[in-house]
Amino acid sequence: MAALMNLLPAQKTKLTPEKGIVRRWVVFDAEGQVLGRLAGRIVHHLRGKHRPDYSPHQECGDYVVVVNAGKVKVTGGKGEKKIYHTHSGFTGGMKSILLKDRLASRPAYPLEMAVKRMLPRGRLGRQLYRNLHIYGGSSHPHQSQKPVAAEV
Repeated sequence: MAALMNLLPAQKTKLTPEKGIVRRWVVFDAEGQVLGRLAGRIVHHLRGKHRPDYSPHQECGDYVVVVNAGKVKVTGGKGEKKIYHTHSGFTGGMKSILLKDRLASRPAYPLEMAVKRMLPRGRLGRQLYRNLHIYGGSSHPHQSQKPVAAEV
């Protein structure tokens, strides 16, 4: 078997140069969408996994704009059960807030956290997170980029 492997030509991995990557602007409408499923689709576009020239170590994804983030839907009673924790770093400095209260105060926060926690940790994840723009309302300032509506 090893002798047979030597006869096969070596396949080279094709890499797209950074300046050869063409990024699109994509708009997602979060109204009525389930939080986790929508976050998964957003990460798919941010990473560029829908492209034929995808490479896991490159930033080759699209710019993503999300509107109506405050109207996202949660299932299984998570509005009453899911708790977001923050800690100041001092003794007794932990604060907890329910998902429904967090949606009322900062509508984009739950979707931001869901997407951020699905991205890879490290330099690439931070770079990809900068390509995400989330708005609680139905308008956004990225009309001049001519964004395309994503199929949901």
